Amino acid sequence: MIRQIPNGVYPTMITPYTKDNKIDYNAVLQLLNWYAARGVAGIFAICQSSEIFFLNFEERLDLLKFIMKNKPASMTVAASGNTAESLPQQIEEAKAFIDTGIDAYVFISNRLARQDEGDDLLLKNMEYAVKNLPEIGLGIYECPFPYKRLLSPYVLSEMAKSGSFLFLKDTCCELRQIESKLEAVKGSNLKIFNANAATLLESLKLGCAGYSGVMANFHPELYADLCSCWQTDPRRAEALQDFVGFFSVAECQCYPVNAKYYLQLEGLDLLIDSRARNKAEFTSSRRMEIEQMRALTKSYKSMVL
Repeated sequence: MIRQIPNGVYPTMITPYTKDNKIDYNAVLQLLNWYAARGVAGIFAICQSSEIFFLNFEERLDLLKFIMKNKPASMTVAASGNTAESLPQQIEEAKAFIDTGIDAYVFISNRLARQDEGDDLLLKNMEYAVKNLPEIGLGIYECPFPYKRLLSPYVLSEMAKSGSFLFLKDTCCELRQIESKLEAVKGSNLKIFNANAATLLESLKLGCAGYSGVMANFHPELYADLCSCWQTDPRRAEALQDFVGFFSVAECQCYPVNAKYYLQLEGLDLLIDSRARNKAEFTSSRRMEIEQMRALTKSYKSMVL
């Protein structure tokens, strides 16, 4: 069992579909190889970017089995998928996901307590779930759907004390909160991975372990370079931060349709279809924005990488 998640970049893996709206496993295989060739430490699979709230349990499980069978040997896989409402059902589904051989299972924070329920109940439910799962490294994800439940330093401190939690995908997008969270888990094996591109470099300086966000579906190699060079080459890191931070506005455009289009431009044989977004929203001007973004990325890489 892995007792520490390697630092670095963990793309939030998207799900490609065929023309008849089934998972396109040929494209999934291409995507795994594309990530690996760009220096990521691992992937965060079966997450919101994977459209988990639009996949049934069998689809989520089959997708994860395929990922584990076909991933590069060196790729660390953290996976989520607990969309169920009831805790017993979440536990049973988590057991099936864990049986695939993943390195870490990641809870969704808003599944462990409703919006009107407090942190003590969240911790109680978390403790119950951990006791009823096979021993494995665990994580937690502040997923923004159906509501965003950010974790307080108190909750993170209790998680860190348990020794079971290794991974937090943080979505607060606010450096002061990140600093408080890092202080709460200091000295433990619980690492914080920032999902926000604009604050990434400063969060690394504070002690974050890397990046796990949607923009790693566009140019993960730039994030990998930033995460590896920020201590040894600060000028390079600042330049990389300016680039990735600015282009992270693509998150708000028509994601994940726009990411699938970017991957098409990269040469992957996949469709832009999505169950979560209507591809009709991806207008011709938005396509041009992504084309121009990729062109600038290629020019920037030729100068920097």
